[in-house]
Formats: sequence, C-alpha cells, structure tokens
Amino acid sequence: MSKWRRFNGERISEPILKAVEETIIRETSRGFKLKVCIGTDSQVRGDVVEFASVIVFLREKKGGFMFINNTKMPNHMSLKERMITEVAKSVEVAYSLCKMLEKYDVELEIHADINTDPNFQSNTALKEAMGYILGMGFVFKAKPDAFASSYCADKVC
Repeated sequence: MSKWRRFNGERISEPILKAVEETIIRETSRGFKLKVCIGTDSQVRGDVVEFASVIVFLREKKGGFMFINNTKMPNHMSLKERMITEVAKSVEVAYSLCKMLEKYDVELEIHADINTDPNFQSNTALKEAMGYILGMGFVFKAKPDAFASSYCADKVC
C-alpha cells in the first residue's frame, strides 16, 4: 500500500499494519478505549482525482488523531464511480486491519462521504456503497454521521 503520514506531515515509515498495532498498544496501555473509523474523500482537480484515505483513532471521551494516505488517479469516472472508488479504498484499508483490530477488541466503522438525502448527487451511490460495506461485514456510516470521510479526509484531500 502507499505511503501513510500523520496529520503533522510526519511520514509513517513502517507498514501501516505495524503502525496501527503499535498505536493501539500504546494508547490502550495509557488507559484509552479506542474506536477506529476509516473514510475516504476525493476532489477532482482538472484531469486528476485526488483521494485521501484516513484511519481515525478515537479515544473514548478524549479526542483523537489520524493517519493519512493520499493517492491520485486519472479523472475518467462519473460521480457514482468516484463515490464507489472512495468506498473501495476505505474497504481495502479496513480489510487489511480488521483481524488485528479484532485481536485488540477495537471497534471499526467505515464512513462513506455519501449523502442519505436523495436531493444530493452523491446519493446515487448510497445503495451500492452500503451493500458493499455491509456485505463485507463492516459497520457502515453515511452523512451526516460519516465524519471520517466528510470532515477528516476532506480536510487533507
């Protein structure tokens, strides 16, 4: 998988699975109960789509922090395809982490930057995204509850 970094820009040099495991061990040893939320957002910039995927670590009642991965793809896709690509990127990250998160009893959610209101264009991908995420056995959150994609990933895209 591509290069990950912290919000302050510091590169994560080890494989993401190891970095997440070290983070869970460190945070739980400090007494924090963790939840991990994964989300992806994208922005079209000319003939390129920039994606930002985030792994958000929530410390119960004590704030949180995130790891960030940015990628680019040629812009040859419809809005619906882009929304499903965002979901696929989040599912890929979640799938790579899920066994390790289960080992440490860390709750996992996937957040999709898709509006539940049919008056918004992104709603066209809601059923497919929800089916994909739930079909993989993950907890699904959409707007307005999908802060990992709608706010965290949006800010670093």
